[in-house]
Amino acid sequence: MRPISPLTRIRPNRSSSVRFTAPEISDTVYSVSPEAINIEITIEEGHKYYFRNITFLGNEKYTDKELHRMLNIKKGDVYDRQLLDSRLLMSMEGTDISSFYMNDGYLFFDIRPVEVYAINDSIDLEIRIREGNQARINNITVTGNSRTNDHVIMRTIRTRPGQLFSRADITRTIRELAQLGYFDPEQIGVNPVPDPETGMVDIEYTVVEKSTSQIELQGGWGGNRVVGTFGVVFDNFSARNILKKGGWRPLPQGDGQRLQLRAQTNGRFFQSYNASFTEPWLGGKKPNSLTVTGYHSIQSNGLPKGSTSRQAIMISGISVGLGYRLKWPDDYFTLSHGINLQFYELDNYSSTAAVFGYTNGTSRAFSYRFILGRNSVDNPIYPRSGSNFTWTLQLTPPYSLMNNLDYATLPPRIKYEYIEYHKWKFDAAWFTRIVGDLVLKASANFGFLGKYNDAYGYAPFERFYVGGDGLQGFVLDGREVIAQRGYPNASLSPPTGAVTYEKVTFELRYPLTLNPNSTIYGLAFLEMGNSWGTFQDFDPFDLKRGVGGGVRIFMPMFGMLGVDFGYGFDPVFGGIVPSGWQTHFILGQQF
Repeated sequence: MRPISPLTRIRPNRSSSVRFTAPEISDTVYSVSPEAINIEITIEEGHKYYFRNITFLGNEKYTDKELHRMLNIKKGDVYDRQLLDSRLLMSMEGTDISSFYMNDGYLFFDIRPVEVYAINDSIDLEIRIREGNQARINNITVTGNSRTNDHVIMRTIRTRPGQLFSRADITRTIRELAQLGYFDPEQIGVNPVPDPETGMVDIEYTVVEKSTSQIELQGGWGGNRVVGTFGVVFDNFSARNILKKGGWRPLPQGDGQRLQLRAQTNGRFFQSYNASFTEPWLGGKKPNSLTVTGYHSIQSNGLPKGSTSRQAIMISGISVGLGYRLKWPDDYFTLSHGINLQFYELDNYSSTAAVFGYTNGTSRAFSYRFILGRNSVDNPIYPRSGSNFTWTLQLTPPYSLMNNLDYATLPPRIKYEYIEYHKWKFDAAWFTRIVGDLVLKASANFGFLGKYNDAYGYAPFERFYVGGDGLQGFVLDGREVIAQRGYPNASLSPPTGAVTYEKVTFELRYPLTLNPNSTIYGLAFLEMGNSWGTFQDFDPFDLKRGVGGGVRIFMPMFGMLGVDFGYGFDPVFGGIVPSGWQTHFILGQQF
């Protein structure tokens, strides 16, 4: 063996080994080959120490009892300096003593733990505090916004001139700016500039703009025909600049509005058009949103109107919604409600006979939608922490309970002239940082389509179809498509659709790059779910299982793209053999 000087810098490779022994302190380094070394290090662990008496000096804002409760370290606890620092200065949850002071204006606050006495295996601590004076905010500035107008950013910022300095407000502001989607969340910064003489502080926020508009231009194969799609999404739109001279740069933008236009067709057989506009700050003073959506779709056998052999289904509708940010239980909660008016027109459309029971006629659906949500995720593209909950209720008037018709004997064409149902959905997702940027996403989804009257039964529209990639395609029967990887599209539901579904997902994610122009991350998933044709058949433990992996690419111009490879362990609806390996493509879907 060739000895190596202890002063030599060692860079062990995968052929090297390190071994620890006890109790004496020493080290031995020797080579076993020209490319490998062994290192033996003997360590002395010493005695384990414990906290004994902890006292506070200099505190006036909070009593000793309050500070002990914040510190949450008791006499006899194992001495842990990292834990002590996190309780004093560096808690990720913002529950450290320093945060309590700085959230109440004490910007010049200072806290230092000093070990004043040690006896046997116990240590006495003296925590010395200098509270200083409360600081108030003087000026707020923003730099880096080349496209987004100042008022859009200023209405989002939670710190205001004249207010007491608050670190919590700054942290929340950074999160809100990231949620806008107009800036690179990895480069949002803040620079407080305090003036101890005046007790004032200037705060500068720095942002880096990123592309927000998206374009969807694709071709696909469906129904034995080529399907073309064109769509645009303007996420930072400005309606007031449409007719303004010089307002096109190259598009009217900067006011935080959202405009979405989409068209899809395969020629004479299928066309779909929809448009949506959202104003997130209606009136400009509060985050009250207004959304207006209109859509029209038609699917036919390609024959012209008036032809006796023509078969077609048309769906047209309009919806208007209002959204509010709540202050209770906390201001992460939002409430929105709206009205929807839909028309379903069937023209000799035999493909719907199995579901609807009729091939000619018009069905109307007038519904009210209520959505209660809470979103605290830290990043809309690659969340590392927080949660997102949504509870949705959509219901129509109970027509069958308001008249004297015998719905048990009515022909389907008359029975379904006015659609009635109540629809409940719950969606939840949690994001937990495991280590570094490795994140676990856990989610649960549930949906139920209810009926008012057994004689009327379940509505033929608004049913759930579970399985596959979750892309709607060009199916026009009012269905709601639910993705479940490892199984073909709609393969986990009855042919006439399901009225109840359940899904649970665990997804482990790791980013390959967080560049705002191309965010890429890989994932591995475990997914379980199923659907049922009646609520009586619902079994929360009868779930179809799937595992696999995939990759996601977010590009501002095209949205979220990706591919998943999933293996389904269980048979599809009505099947007897496992689903096996399936490939799923993700096109334009976002969080």
